[in-house]
Amino acid sequence: MLRTALKPRWLGLFALLLVIIAACTQLGLWQLHVAQDKGLADALRKAHEARPALVEAVIRPHQAFPNPQSNRAVTAIGTYAATDQFLVGPRRLGGRTGYWVVTPLDVTATGARLAVVRGFVTDVSRPVAPPAGPVSVDGSLAPGEAPAAAPSGVPGWPRPARGSIDFSLLVNDWRGELYNAFVFAQTESTGTGAAIPVPAGLERVPPPAVTGGLKWRNAAYALQWWVFGGFAAFMWFRMVREDALRDPALEGDPERE
Repeated sequence: MLRTALKPRWLGLFALLLVIIAACTQLGLWQLHVAQDKGLADALRKAHEARPALVEAVIRPHQAFPNPQSNRAVTAIGTYAATDQFLVGPRRLGGRTGYWVVTPLDVTATGARLAVVRGFVTDVSRPVAPPAGPVSVDGSLAPGEAPAAAPSGVPGWPRPARGSIDFSLLVNDWRGELYNAFVFAQTESTGTGAAIPVPAGLERVPPPAVTGGLKWRNAAYALQWWVFGGFAAFMWFRMVREDALRDPALEGDPERE
């Protein structure tokens, strides 16, 4: 059969087969990437629309951030550590430049710290103190950010300003355990359930829009492309084998068997 496969006709078809297999592989990978992007978007949208869950039920202290839970509506109950509050920025909101106000919340259930983006400010000259005592924070969960240079000339609130919410740095600055996640606070209430008004000069930061898990229709398309490539290889092998069986010049050749 090898002699038959080395005939010019079959070598030419083999070259075409390699092109087809390469194309099917790339098209399958493309569809798989589309499936993953669309699926992740669906997973994030469902997480955002799900009923709020206690943060300790969604993620554990020091656990890697569960990507499908990005934008998940959560409730965190604890006490703000006002002495470790800091600004992050510069950031943009509604066409304005300002800074996020980030305050660590010591979660009652675990004792671990959770970064909370309490809001956005444009005036950094007057710190906005967090509520004292037990609070309940409702908001959306988000993963930590990449490292970024700290801004210059920005006062501490009281901690020095940072360029991002980078947990690789915060883990060295905060005592005890911490969550590898932060929350965009949307509402705050006291331990008795009374709503806490948003302080003057502070504006809530809406969670990022859901963009891009796995979309099964596109995953099926990817599988179809790969099956087609495999079928093309099978057909080439079958045709070469049949040609070898019909070739009288190979009569008695053990490779025909």
